[in-house]
Amino acid sequence: MHTPVNIQLIGDEVAIAWDDGVESYFRPERLRAASPSAANQGERDILGNRYGGDGPREFPGVKVTDWERVGNYAVRFEFSDGHRTGLYAYDYLRALPA
Repeated sequence: MHTPVNIQLIGDEVAIAWDDGVESYFRPERLRAASPSAANQGERDILGNRYGGDGPREFPGVKVTDWERVGNYAVRFEFSDGHRTGLYAYDYLRALPA
């Protein structure tokens, strides 16, 4: 698992420098739409049935207002629309298309 060594806001983008030298840049709208939270993605039971969740949508104009590391495995972003419940595991974040 690669870990972020630096996270910054550069203009409107979230820039992440990883421990192997790779850099990722994300638009806030993309991060918000990809939130792995139950409010966004829903929850699945053992049979694979999905309950709840708004599903993927667009979030024009949303901004990242803050972030924090969660343990040694994830980042939680706070968005201008009040959303802050998704934990972006490092592996999930690293694999997320920009």
